Order: sequence, then structure tokens, then C-alpha cells
Amino acid sequence: MADIFAYIVHKGGKADDSAIELITAAKKIDAGASVTAIVCGAGADLDAVCAEVANTYPKVWKVAADSFANPNGEEIRPVLASLIPAGSIVLFANDSLGLDVAPGLSIKMDGVFLSDVIDFEGMDGAKLTAIRQEYSGQVYAKMDADVSGGAVITVRPGAFAGDEAGGAGGAIEDKAADVPAVGRKYLETVAAEVGDVDITKSEVLLSIGRGIESEDNLEAAFDLAKIMGADVSCSRPIVDSKWLEHARQVGTSGQTVKPKVYMAMGISGAFQHLGGLKGNPFIVAVNKNPKAPIFQVADVGIVGDILEIMPEMQEKLEEMKG
Repeated sequence: MADIFAYIVHKGGKADDSAIELITAAKKIDAGASVTAIVCGAGADLDAVCAEVANTYPKVWKVAADSFANPNGEEIRPVLASLIPAGSIVLFANDSLGLDVAPGLSIKMDGVFLSDVIDFEGMDGAKLTAIRQEYSGQVYAKMDADVSGGAVITVRPGAFAGDEAGGAGGAIEDKAADVPAVGRKYLETVAAEVGDVDITKSEVLLSIGRGIESEDNLEAAFDLAKIMGADVSCSRPIVDSKWLEHARQVGTSGQTVKPKVYMAMGISGAFQHLGGLKGNPFIVAVNKNPKAPIFQVADVGIVGDILEIMPEMQEKLEEMKG
């Protein structure tokens, strides 16, 4: 039975959605494992997050330091290395902080490093089988890793459906943090650009990708979104082409959104895009490629050309509205 730790990302006194996903991932590794959440931070926000996470995790490590109010991978990495027992498995979300901390932590712990994992087939003795996507999701790769000496693993956000039922009643344990002096210093937080529409607050999003083909076809997307009561968002190629402003981009290099309904129109579903989609939205995907990764996460998938389907959808909605 493995000892598994999950690093919890949080902001403004609230745990990130990945907190739920990481314990789900841990149970896929070993259903009988002891799973401990590690929460680094400062002040009242840290207390609030620990209390929240204790509803899901059986044990929570509270690691307090003033400098942890603004996470710094150079500070967090040695602190974790000093606290986590050798031979443990440590899970991070595959986000900017996770990718900053995890590789170096695996070296300090002398353990295996696996990145961007989307599934596990569990433990067979000391062997852990993990699954990743390659070539923008077109190929699934299985990796067998000997984790007898421990492992540090980053898990793709959204890959593991979380159970938010709560009720764990976990114990919160204070852990002393001996934070080293480091060269990297926090300067400031720059607020994300907000355009004419703040998609981070939208309950329904119609998101367009390469399948739109031309800037001239954007009008069809906006017309459909209007009758749906949706806002229009997009994937990175649309912003790179300067067809829409960056404030409408969903993804790891764009906005993080949490809608109730998400319509992915002509979007392949690369992990960089899905990384910006949080919560548990109802996902409708339309794509000409039946093997597009977006269909792996969609609740409803339609194989077809969005330039044909969007006008048909608009016509049907207009009929329904009389």
C-alpha cells in the first residue's frame, strides 16, 4: 500500500477543482492508499482551504509561511522534499506551479517523474501503469514505472472526474516549514485582460476553433450564440489569427472558465485548451475528425462540419422559440 500525497492549489481561500481530481487519481493508483493533502499558504486563506479540503481528504498537512501567500516553486520544492517520506507518491495538477515544482522534487526525492497523466491502471506490486496522450491526443501511450523508490506525478486537469460529496472529516496537522532563501522573488500579480465580455463569468459558452476556417464565418457563431443566450469564446488559433481578442481565449494560456454548458465547435480538444475548462460543465462537441480528443470528454459528440451544423442549429432554435 502506497503513501500518496496531493499538493493542493488554491486562490482566495478556495481550493482549485484539481483538489477533488487528485484524490480521485490517487484512488485509481491504489484504492486502499492513505492519501494526504498538502496545503501551503498563509493567514486566513490557508485556514479556510485546509478546512475545505478536510471534507474530502482523510488527512491534511497545513504548511504555513508568510512567503507562501504567493506560491514560489523554488521555496516550495525544498520544503516538500524535507517533509514527504522517501518512497511516497506525490501528485500535482499539471499546471504552471506543478510543472515548476514536480520535476525538481522527483530528483530531490530520487523518485520516478511522470508528467501529464490522464489515467492509471493501478499498482501491480511496485509497478504502476500510467496513461498519457501523445501527438495532440491522437495516440494513447501506456507507461510502466517502478515506483518502489517513490514517484512524482503531474495529472492533467479535468482528466479525473471528482466526487464533491465530502464528509471525510480529515484531521488537519500543522507542519513546520523551514523556507530557504531563494533568488526568485514575487513582484506583483497582473490581472488577466478583460474584454467586452468576461467569459470567466459566463454560464453558457459557444467556443470556436480552427473549424470556423475563416474570419468571415464568425458571424454565424455569434448569431447562434445570441439565440442560445451564450457568450462566444475560442481556442488559441483564433486569437493567433487575430480574429478575436485574447480575453475570449479558453486554455492554459488564456482564460479559465467554469460554465454550466460548453459547446466546443471545431475544437480538437488539446490539453492546453481543456486545461482552462473547470468545474463539471455539460460539454457538446462538434468536429469533423471522429478521433478528435474533445470527444473523450464530451457529453454529446457530433461528427460533422460546424459550418453546416451551426446554421441548422440556429434554424431549429428559432423554430422552437416560435
